[in-house]
Amino acid sequence: MNKDIVELQEDVSSSSLYSEDLAPVPSNQRTWTKWHLAAIWVGMAVCIPTYLLASYMIKSGLNWIEALIIIGLANLIITIPMVLNGHAGVKYGVPFPVIGRSSFGIKGIHLPSVIRGLVACGWFGVNTWLGGMALYSIFIAVSGNDPAIGLSIGQFICFGIFWVINMYFIWKGTESIKWLEEYSAPILIVMGLILIGWGYSNAGGFGIVLEQGKQLEIPVAEIYHTETAKNNFIHINPIKNMEGVSKASEYQLILNGNELGWNTLSEKDVSIGSLNENDAYQIQLRNTKSTSSIVDVTARTDKEAFGSKIWKYLIWLTAMLGFWATMSLSIADITRYSSSQKAQVKGQFIGLPGTMMLYSFVGIFVTCAAIINFDDILIANDAPWDPIALLAKFDSVWVVVIAQIFMIIATLSTNIAANVIAPANAFSNLFPKKISFRGGGFITGIIGILIFPWKLLYEIQGLLIDVSAVLGPVLAILVCDYYLIRKKQIQIADLYKENGIYSYGKSGINKAAMISLFIGAFVAIGGKWIPAMSSLYAISWFSGFIVSFVLYYVLMKKK
Repeated sequence: MNKDIVELQEDVSSSSLYSEDLAPVPSNQRTWTKWHLAAIWVGMAVCIPTYLLASYMIKSGLNWIEALIIIGLANLIITIPMVLNGHAGVKYGVPFPVIGRSSFGIKGIHLPSVIRGLVACGWFGVNTWLGGMALYSIFIAVSGNDPAIGLSIGQFICFGIFWVINMYFIWKGTESIKWLEEYSAPILIVMGLILIGWGYSNAGGFGIVLEQGKQLEIPVAEIYHTETAKNNFIHINPIKNMEGVSKASEYQLILNGNELGWNTLSEKDVSIGSLNENDAYQIQLRNTKSTSSIVDVTARTDKEAFGSKIWKYLIWLTAMLGFWATMSLSIADITRYSSSQKAQVKGQFIGLPGTMMLYSFVGIFVTCAAIINFDDILIANDAPWDPIALLAKFDSVWVVVIAQIFMIIATLSTNIAANVIAPANAFSNLFPKKISFRGGGFITGIIGILIFPWKLLYEIQGLLIDVSAVLGPVLAILVCDYYLIRKKQIQIADLYKENGIYSYGKSGINKAAMISLFIGAFVAIGGKWIPAMSSLYAISWFSGFIVSFVLYYVLMKKK
C-alpha cells in the first residue's frame, strides 16, 4: 500500500455532499507520474501571456536579465505553496472544493471555489476566442481572402469550432486531458527552440540579438531641460540596425495634438524652447517605406535610487506571483491523480519554473531578433512582442499556418488544464448529486460564451487579475489549516458528512476562515480605491497572504 495515500474507508455515498466525481481517487487509479505533472505544467505555461510577461517589465525600464530573473524567482516562489497545497490532493485524493471543506466548512467553501471558478470561466472565454482567431488566421492564409474589418461570421464560426474542440476534451474526462498534455508538451518545447533558432540564424548570434535588445529598454523620446542653455530639448531614440544607423530618416513632433511638420532625423537633440505647464509632446518617425505609430514624449528621469529600484522589483515580483495564484488554490484538482508525493513535487518543479523562464526568454529573444530583421520597426513601441503581431510580418502562407497550429495547441492545452478543471469541480460541488464534472465543464463553456469575449477581450483581463489578487488569502487559509492547525490529518469521511466535524456547528461555515478571508482580501485589494493602502495593493499577493495566514492561525487557536 502506498503510504502517501489515505483511502476512504467509510461508505458515505448516500450523503448529499458525495458524488463519484468528487470522491477520493483510489490509489489504483493514480496514474499520473512526475512526467505527466511536468507535462501539464508545460501545457499550461506555454501561452501568449507567458510570452508577453517580460515585455511589460522591459517597457517599464527593466533590462531583459532583470525581467527574466524576476520571472524565474516568482515562479520558484509560487511553486512552493503550489507543492504545499498539492500535498493534500495526493494524500486524500480529493479536489480543491472538497479539501477546502475542512478549513472553510462544507458550505463556506462555495464562496472561494466559485470565485476561483468564475475567474477561470473568464479566462476560458478569452482563450477560446484567441484560439478561434488562430483558426480564422489559417483560413485567411490558405484561402487568400482578405481578413474582415471588425467582427465577421467567419470569426464566430472559428470560435465555435474551437469551443467544440474544448468541449470534446471535457466530455472525454481527465484521462483525455492527461493525453492532450502529454503529447502537446514536447511539441511546445520544440517550437520554442525553433523560434530561438530562427532568431539566432537570422540575426547572426545570441550576443548580437540580445545586445540589440537594449534598444527596447529606453523610451522613444525624452524631454529635458538644461540650465546652462536655459532651454528644453527632446532626445530621440530610434531603432538602429546592426551597423548603428537609424532605420528612420525623419521625425515629426506633435504639440497638444497639432502636427509640427516632418524634419530630417539627426544625432542632435531637438531644441523646443519654452514649455507651458500643460504642454504635451508626441512624436512619430518614418522612412521611405514605413511610418511608426505616434507615441508620447516622456520626461527624462534621474537615475533611480537603490531603494526605489528594490521596491520596483518587489512590485513586479508580486505581479508575477499573481500569474499562477489561481492554480495554487486548486492544484489539488490535479495532484489527486498523482502516484506519490515525490511525483507531484518533482513534476511541478520540473514543469513550472523552467517552462516559464524558457518561454519568457523566447518572447524576449524573438522580439529582439525581430527588430533586427524587419526594417519597418522604427521605434521600440512598435516591436512585435505579441506573437500574433509578429506572424503578421511574414509573407509565407506555410509559416503562418504552422505557427497558428502551434498557437492552437498552446491555447488548447492551457485552456483545458488551467481553466476547465477548477470551475467544473466548483460547480459540481454546489450540487454534487445533480452536476457532474462534465456538467460543470459545460457550465464553464456556456459562461465562457456569455461573457462575450469578443467584446470584453481587453477590459475583462484587468478585472480577472484584480480578482485573482484576492485569492492569495484563500491559499493562506488552506495552507495554515492543513499544516499548522490539522498537522496534515484530515478526517476524510467527515468531508462528505452534512453533520460531521467540518459542518462547524451545523452552519456549514467556519467563521474564522471567513473573517480571515474578508480582512485579508480587503488588505490586498483595498489600495485600489484607498490611497493610504496603495503600497499594500502594490504587493497584494504578499500582504493578503500574510494577513490571512496570521489571522486564521490566531483565531483557530483561540477556539
